[in-house]
Amino acid sequence: MSSARTGVPDARTFLAVAVTVLAWASAFVAIRAVGVDLSPGALALGRLLVGTLVLGLLVSRRGGWVRPTAADWRLLAVCGVGWFGIYNVALNAAEQHLDAGTTAMLVNIGPILIALFAGLWLGEGFPRRLLLGIAVAFGGVLLIGLATRGVDADLLGVLLCLVAALTYAVGVVAQKPLLGRLPGLQVTFIACAIGAVCCLPWAGALVSDLAGAPGSSVAGMVYLGVVPTALAFSTWAFALTRMDAGRLGVTTYLVPPLVILLGWRLLDEAPPALALVGGGICLLGVAVSRTRSRRSARTPVEVPVR
Repeated sequence: MSSARTGVPDARTFLAVAVTVLAWASAFVAIRAVGVDLSPGALALGRLLVGTLVLGLLVSRRGGWVRPTAADWRLLAVCGVGWFGIYNVALNAAEQHLDAGTTAMLVNIGPILIALFAGLWLGEGFPRRLLLGIAVAFGGVLLIGLATRGVDADLLGVLLCLVAALTYAVGVVAQKPLLGRLPGLQVTFIACAIGAVCCLPWAGALVSDLAGAPGSSVAGMVYLGVVPTALAFSTWAFALTRMDAGRLGVTTYLVPPLVILLGWRLLDEAPPALALVGGGICLLGVAVSRTRSRRSARTPVEVPVR
């Protein structure tokens, strides 16, 4: 799906962007809170089942189902297994070891990995600014690792975040060709359903965890499926039809600071000072990788969406 070049976005588009960014930021905090009662695999399965149900209802109301080809199904499998399945389990597990803000900063190196994989698999090349951004962001990751060096579990959390960022990037790059042939809502629904199927081995754990979890944690799981998954992806698709994809992608840089603020206000936690510095360097690396030289700026380049 290509973004529409419609000039200045209207109020509804800005509202859709705001809903998307806030919903994705809230997900990191909700996962951290709910993770006390629900194990990583069980939470991923519950969230994806709820998301699949809501997205399925939206797709059925919208109609216009497009039959995927065999090649489409292969890409959908990569997107579903990587972005929705492995990503969610790894992210949930990471937040068992790291605060929400540090997790968000690490996972948001994903846009750099997307650009790197797009150069490898989609023929988008390797601009010097991309390579420089990778080097800067890697330095930030090292600083975050240094900030958590005193506790082995925290280092495990850093590695899990990198796994989440990696699978998110692979999933997005697999999604990009699909959006030119299939409706975005349909792609999200199928990928979410595939991710739920991948998480079925944790069905027993989900039943067991829900039996002993308080109502607030059950509500948190439902929230994750309805708002950050179903609603946020729908508002993202709405905004993407009315804004340039590159400009829209920049809005995701607001997620880590919002997560830090929400984590401080709602969970009374904040990343270590050195981790904050490292996270800032990571985001700087992402920003550097997204800049373009004057020559390349003359030809807009479509950026894969999250």
